[in-house]
Amino acid sequence: MSYESEYQRSLDDPSTFWADQVQRVPWYQEPKTILSRDANGNDTWFADGELNSSYLALDYHVERGRGEQPALIYDSPVTLTTRTYTFRSLRDEVAQFAGALEDLGVGVGDRVVIYMPMIPEAVIAMLSCARIGAIHSVVFGGFAAKELATRIDDARPVVLLTASCGIEFANVIAYKPLVDEARELADHKIEHCVVLQRSQCPAEMGASDLDWEQFQESASPVDPVPLKSSDPLYILYTSGTTGKPKGVVRDNGGHATALMYSMDAIYGVSPGDVFWAASDVGWVVGHSYIVYAPLFAGCTTILFEGKPVRTPDAGSFWRVIAEHRVNVFFTAPTAFRAIRKEDPESLLVKKYDLSSLRTLFVAGERTDPSTYHWLCETLDVPVVDHWWQTESGWPIASNPMGIEPKECKAGSACVPVPGFEICILSEDHQVLPPGEEGDVVIRLPLPPGCLPTVWGDHKRYTDAYLVQHPGYYHTGDGGYFDEDGYLFIMGRTDDVINVAGHRLSTGEMEEIVASHAAIAECAVIGVEDIDKGQIPVGLLVLKDGANTSEAQLEAELISLVRKGIGAFANFKKAIVVSRLPKTRSGKILRQVMRKIADGKSFEPPATIDDPVILDEIRELFISHRIGLLGEE
Repeated sequence: MSYESEYQRSLDDPSTFWADQVQRVPWYQEPKTILSRDANGNDTWFADGELNSSYLALDYHVERGRGEQPALIYDSPVTLTTRTYTFRSLRDEVAQFAGALEDLGVGVGDRVVIYMPMIPEAVIAMLSCARIGAIHSVVFGGFAAKELATRIDDARPVVLLTASCGIEFANVIAYKPLVDEARELADHKIEHCVVLQRSQCPAEMGASDLDWEQFQESASPVDPVPLKSSDPLYILYTSGTTGKPKGVVRDNGGHATALMYSMDAIYGVSPGDVFWAASDVGWVVGHSYIVYAPLFAGCTTILFEGKPVRTPDAGSFWRVIAEHRVNVFFTAPTAFRAIRKEDPESLLVKKYDLSSLRTLFVAGERTDPSTYHWLCETLDVPVVDHWWQTESGWPIASNPMGIEPKECKAGSACVPVPGFEICILSEDHQVLPPGEEGDVVIRLPLPPGCLPTVWGDHKRYTDAYLVQHPGYYHTGDGGYFDEDGYLFIMGRTDDVINVAGHRLSTGEMEEIVASHAAIAECAVIGVEDIDKGQIPVGLLVLKDGANTSEAQLEAELISLVRKGIGAFANFKKAIVVSRLPKTRSGKILRQVMRKIADGKSFEPPATIDDPVILDEIRELFISHRIGLLGEE
């Protein structure tokens, strides 16, 4: 079947299309009702279906004779540890830990917060919750105590699972003091905290703390419990414009169906393939494509406790691909910019046999063409830039490698995934023609796997996503389709700047700036200007060994932007920085930098990698007389 016919079928008759995809999932009770409305008038998928996500990830494959196949490979260059779990051994670990949770009284609908590093026990904890119908909420290990407390108060968990520490490069981060502080700050009081002791930094235990090993050793394994399709599998918090994080809810049935479809249609993998998503279980990529989707599909998944650089060098990704014979690799473009900065000539790639690799997928933020072309030349495999969100849970636009691979275009997320009717709308809700940039929206109903609500606050869900363009889900991103139907995501809609009446995309300027041979990474932000309304400012991280003065570089970039966009872009300022402020998942904090330049108050997001860099950025803005800070 061609992509065009598959896509059109998903829009013309979504109930029949998804009824076909239901056949991929081993249900306890296969749904007869595909798409319906609940009592509140909300779209619901597979209302009468019953299943268990832990069964689908583990027991099903053991029953099908795949018990001795590797399910999970843990590779930790920071502890020099590698460990392999088969589907059978991982099932047994999960069943026993689930039994221990049941012994604590944890059951269907109860919430469990998981605050863990990238270790197998984090995956075991997630699948154990799924096994007994508890709703897990994974919080990125190392989050500040205040942010952990906020999530505890929102989810109101009955138990918290943690480890004594995490490891960032050579630094050991004690988790237990952060957990203890969060428990003190939170209004909701957790009765039990289960702590996995790691030798790098053992934790002091309190009266209500339970040792992980002792906690599970006397438990009896338990079987998966049947759950309704609509029962929540997990809550995952994402940043909110109000400062309070939004708890994205994921249901069991829609999630399983969508992820099973995606592994075939988008990623083009089969049972037995080795799939590696180099992310963290604290993010949506980790949930979907480290833990659930690869195991659902009978693949071997890689759990990597390391970084693209300095663990031990910029060849760490290549080493893992070669050593574990990875077939499909997925990570954020920011990781490759870090690798390219340290190894611009790709010398370390030549040390490894990467012949197992079929496809590279990138997502998380837009892949600039410079990085895209470097990856194509370096790896000689298809490089697929695809686009999705925490809220969607799986790709919205991609090259459909398992249906009909398309020719890739630099800077594009390729074409809409079947099930997602993407439209580009103007501010007054009109569909815009190809080439014209506007709000990227998805016509309702959303396909299975997308968030059905925000935890505990459905009004917040509708206000945040469904109000701005009635009848559509508002993604918050801006972009356009080209004449060939390829989607270009140009960044958040509030990253569009207005320079003397011209609406300009900072993403387009970043493409041009990043094309300069000296630039390893960049961000372009719009700052307030008394004459022009806004003007663009570039922040630049240079490649190691770049030999050019800042003044010369700025002049060359001004010329490039003038040639690529025009003089009206008013790109006249570029500043060299040591690094860019980012979240731990690699997203550049453009809005925060813009607020700094504009002299506006802001709250650093809980996900920020290093808050100190914001002070450095502020001082640079003052010294370079950027924005309103230039008046100080």
